[in-house]
Amino acid sequence: MTSPEEQLQRYRASIDNIDAVLIHTLAERFKLTQAVGELKAVHGMPPSDPGRESLQIARLRQLAEDADLDPEFAEKFITFVIAEVIHHHERIASGGAEA
Repeated sequence: MTSPEEQLQRYRASIDNIDAVLIHTLAERFKLTQAVGELKAVHGMPPSDPGRESLQIARLRQLAEDADLDPEFAEKFITFVIAEVIHHHERIASGGAEA
């Protein structure tokens, strides 16, 4: 039988692994959104796409519900990510370095 301390360590190790996956996944996402920002800048497209953003929020809220995750949390998270992406796209469009 495992002790509570051992079980806690197993849970924490799993959490640490998931955190690593999240960070690497976000890094890959931002690499792709940087490419989108560069494409938009070259072709004079606006940094944001409110229609796409609304669809993404609705889609991720539904995914959250399906995964038994609070959809409000999912919306706050993706809204933060979208705001960062738009900020990066604005910097790219203005000739600044991607941040």
